[in-house]
Amino acid sequence: MDKKDDLLQQSMDKLREITSRNMRRVYDDIWGALHPGETGSGKPQQDAPQKPGAKPDAKGSGLADEALEQQLETLRILASNEAKALSDSLWDEVPSGEPEAAEAPKKESGAPRTQKKEEQPAEKPAQKEEPQESLEDILKELHSYIGLDTIKTEVENLVNMVRVHKMRKDHGLPTVDMSLHMVFSGNPGTGKTMIARVMARIYKCLGILSKGQLIEVDRSGLVAGYVGQTAGKTTEVIEKALGGVLFIDEAYALTYHKEANDFGQEAVDTLLKAMEDHRDDLIVIVAGYDGLMDEFIKSNPGLESRFNRYLHFEDYTLQEMMAIFDLRCKQGGYVLDEDARDEVEQFIVKQNVDPITFGNARGVRNLFEQVLIAQANRIVAETDISKEKLMQLTADDVTKASEAAVVKQARETPQSDVDALRALLGELKNSSQPDGEQLEADETKDADETKPDAGQEGE
Repeated sequence: MDKKDDLLQQSMDKLREITSRNMRRVYDDIWGALHPGETGSGKPQQDAPQKPGAKPDAKGSGLADEALEQQLETLRILASNEAKALSDSLWDEVPSGEPEAAEAPKKESGAPRTQKKEEQPAEKPAQKEEPQESLEDILKELHSYIGLDTIKTEVENLVNMVRVHKMRKDHGLPTVDMSLHMVFSGNPGTGKTMIARVMARIYKCLGILSKGQLIEVDRSGLVAGYVGQTAGKTTEVIEKALGGVLFIDEAYALTYHKEANDFGQEAVDTLLKAMEDHRDDLIVIVAGYDGLMDEFIKSNPGLESRFNRYLHFEDYTLQEMMAIFDLRCKQGGYVLDEDARDEVEQFIVKQNVDPITFGNARGVRNLFEQVLIAQANRIVAETDISKEKLMQLTADDVTKASEAAVVKQARETPQSDVDALRALLGELKNSSQPDGEQLEADETKDADETKPDAGQEGE
C-alpha cells in the first residue's frame, strides 16, 4: 500500500467513526421522541402498564416504527453520499508527485470510486512530427527530374558552397557574406516553381531556414489599388513566408508599370526592408521572362545588391517533353498507341514554336489532361469495356485533345496579353542593341513598310 492508499484508508476510518457516532445520536433522539420513557438503546426497560380495558395501539406503534425506519434509511443515504464526496475530495488533494496506484481503491461503504480522470474531456492525440528530410534524398529527387541539366549543376554548386561556408564558420575561419536570394529567368513551364520548392527544402536541411515552406505570389498578391494599402498587404505575405521561401512569379510586373498611381515600387521597397530585417530566416526568389527580369533587377539599386544569383531555365526539347508525357502515362497506368505517339509529337512541334503560349512542360500537362477527357468520352459510349481499353490512348483521343488544348491555352493566356508581352520584350531587345544596330533596324523596318507587297506588284 503506497502513501496515497494509506492516507485514503485513514481518512475513511475517521469518516466512518464520525458518521457512526452522529447516526447513533440522531437515532436515539428519534426513538426517544416516538417512545417516551424508553432508553436510547431502542429497547424498553419494561412494557408500559395498560389502562384497564384499553387496547394496544398497534396502528400507532406500526406507524412510528415505519417512520423511524424511513428516517434511518434517509440518514444512511445521506451518510453514504457525504462519505463519497469527502473521499473524492481527499483523493484529489493527494500530491501529484506521488506515484499513482494502478486502480482506485474500493471504498468499504459503497460502490467503487469513479476516478476524476474519466470525467475530463479526452486529450487530443499528440501530432506526430514529420521525419526530417535528408539532403541526399532531396538531391536524388532533383536528379530524377527530366531535363534541367544546367539547373541541377547550379543547385549542387550552391549547396556545396553553403556547406563549406558553414564548415568554415564552425572552425572559426573568416567567411564571405553570401546572398542566397535568387533570380529565375525563363519561359513558362520550364520548372521554376518546382525548383523553388526544392530550394526551400534544401535550405531547411542545411539549417538556413527554420520551416522551409514556399509562399508563391505574383503582383496581385502584393500590390493594392489604393494609397497606403500596398505596404500592409506586402508585409502580410512576408510574415507568412518567414522561415521559408517567398517566390514571386512574374516579378517584373512590379516595376514595368509607369503610371503615376501605380504602387508596385512601394511593394518593392517593403520587400527590400524585410529582406534586410529578416536576412537570417527569409529567402526571396523572383522569377519571370528573360530580359524582363534583367530590367526588374536593374530598376532598383537595392535589388541589384541583394540578388546576385541567376538561374536560367532553358526550354524543354521535344525529346524531353515526350519523356514527360510518357512519364505521366506510366504514372497513371495508360498505354499510348504508336500512331497516337506520332500525333503527340506533331502537336508539340507545332505548338512549341511559341513557348509563351504553349508553356513547355505546362503545355504537355494540359495536353495529357485533355487526352484523358477525350478517352473518357469515347469509352463511356462503348458497351464492352475491358481493362486494356481503360488503359489505351488512341490517335483519335490525341487529335480531339489537341483541339481542346489550343482552346484552353488561348483562354488561359489571352491574345492581348501575349501581344503586349511580345511588344515589351521587343522594346527591351531593341534597347539593348548598340545605337548603330538600332538605327539600321529602324531603317530596314521603314523600308519594309514602304515596299509594295506581292499583290500590288502583280497589279
